[in-house]
Amino acid sequence: MVTFLQELKFRNPTLFLFGLGCLVTAFVFFALSKNTNTQVYGVNAWYKPLKFALSTWLFSWTMAWYCYYLANFNIHYFNWSIIILLGFEVVYISIMAGRGTISHYNTTTPFYSLMFTLMALFATLATLHAAYVGYLFFTQPFPELPNYYLWAIRLAIVIFVVFSFQGFAMGARMSHTIGALNDNSNLFIVGWSKTVGDLRVSHFIGMHALQVLPILSFYVLKNTKATFIISVLYGLLAISTLVQALQGKPLIGSKLNQKETVI
Repeated sequence: MVTFLQELKFRNPTLFLFGLGCLVTAFVFFALSKNTNTQVYGVNAWYKPLKFALSTWLFSWTMAWYCYYLANFNIHYFNWSIIILLGFEVVYISIMAGRGTISHYNTTTPFYSLMFTLMALFATLATLHAAYVGYLFFTQPFPELPNYYLWAIRLAIVIFVVFSFQGFAMGARMSHTIGALNDNSNLFIVGWSKTVGDLRVSHFIGMHALQVLPILSFYVLKNTKATFIISVLYGLLAISTLVQALQGKPLIGSKLNQKETVI
């Protein structure tokens, strides 16, 4: 682990420090969750900024690692765009959590509507940056990388981008659940619904292909064909959970028996 952290810091000290800051902040949010009973959508208010801080930490360190392989790439611009775009989201969500109110889907005032729109815009721009990195991995030569590992990175970024944009399905509905309005269950941090369909499941699975597939390929599979097969199966898993959610069915638990207005 120490060797990995040293290598990561060498590859991209800026995103290394930003990611580390997000990780430390996540621990702060976790501590706050243990010292407050304030809830948003039925779960502790600090769980949401905790999730976003952890997600931003993983994304920052992952892209810091991958972008090191790219030639003729403006890493300085990429670093600061990610810090500004995703840092804004974490800060705003944490402020709203501290106030005990919602950040996403909040259009109760013109200011909150603007901030919700900005979060969507900034998340889109960050995803487009990742898509551009993926394009470079498809167009540049990487003779020093094992072919299976290179394809794992490529396919992981493709799945990540697709299911990152799947977040628009939640924004368009102003709800992350199908069958009830923003239902949550106490599944620790994720809070996925146990009673209705939850679009966050496929969103989570798809976006974390960015870490899962290259790690599996590099350390376990070590084979290009196996990497393709596992990547396709992983993508199908994400798609199946999306279809399941759209049908109003929870990932685990039983579907709500009572009639619900689909929001």
